[in-house]
Amino acid sequence: MNTITGTRLNTQLRTFLLLAGLSGLLIAIGGVLFKGPGLILFALIAVVMNFSAYWFSDKMALKMSGAQPLAEADDPRLYAIVRDLAQRAGLPMPRLFMIPQEQPNAFATGRNNTHAAIAVTAGLRRHMPEDQLAGVIAHELAHVKNRDILIQSIGAMIAGVISAVATFLQFSFLFGGGDDDDSPLGFIGVLATIIIAPLAATILQLAVSRQREYLADATGAAIMGRPEPLANALETLSRGAEVFPMRVNPAAEALFIVNPLHAGAMASLFATHPPLEERVRRLRALAV
Repeated sequence: MNTITGTRLNTQLRTFLLLAGLSGLLIAIGGVLFKGPGLILFALIAVVMNFSAYWFSDKMALKMSGAQPLAEADDPRLYAIVRDLAQRAGLPMPRLFMIPQEQPNAFATGRNNTHAAIAVTAGLRRHMPEDQLAGVIAHELAHVKNRDILIQSIGAMIAGVISAVATFLQFSFLFGGGDDDDSPLGFIGVLATIIIAPLAATILQLAVSRQREYLADATGAAIMGRPEPLANALETLSRGAEVFPMRVNPAAEALFIVNPLHAGAMASLFATHPPLEERVRRLRALAV
C-alpha cells in the first residue's frame, strides 16, 4: 500500500480521534470548572459541536479567515488555472474565495471533494508569479484529493471553540468569576484551564497537520508534473509571511499552506507546519 493510499484510509479514523480528543478536552474543562448541571451543559456543547464540525466546519474556517466568495468574472485567470489543475487531479472544480489580506497565502476546506473550497489571499494574486501560483493551487488541490480538508477544518473549528472558552474564562476570572463555588477546584482549576486548554488544543492539532503537509507537497508536485514551482512558491510564501503581517484567528493557522502568524522559537515547538526548509528539500529531491 503506497503512502497516499494509506493516509487516505487513515483519514476517517484520525477524524474520529480528533473529534473524540478535542471533545473530551472540552468536557474535561467542564469537569474542572463545574459540577452537576454545568458539567452536563459542557457535555451537550461537545455533542452539538461534533455535529456542527462535520457540516459547518468549512463555513467556520472561511469565516475565521475573513474569506469572501470570488466570482469568475472577478478573476477569470485564477479560475482557468484552478480548473486546469482540478482536471489534471481528477477533481470537481472547487468554490473559490478571496481573503482581503496582503500576505500571500492560501488554504483549502470542505467536507469532501464535491464540497471543497479554496481560499487565496489578495496578496497571493498580487505578489506570486503565475507558475508559483499554480504550485500553490496544486498543493491545495492535493489536500482535497488526499481527503485532508475535513479533518483540518474540524481541527481548526474545535480548537477555536476551546480557545474561545478559555478566553471567556479568563475575562470571567478577571472580573470576579474566580470565586465560583460550583468549581470543584476553584481558583486553581480556573487558572489551570485558562493556561492549559489552548495549549492542549494545539497539541492535539499537531497530530493531523505536519505529515499531511509533506504528503500534500508531494501530491501537488505530481499534479503539476514537476516539483520546482511549488518549492519556489514555498520560499516566496515564507518571505511574504515575514514582510506582510496577517490578521487571522490563531485557530485557523493550521489550514494555511504556510504559517500566516510570525512565531518565535518557543512557538516552533508546537508548530502545526513542518520546517519549510525540509519541505523545500524534499520537493527538490523529487526532481533528482
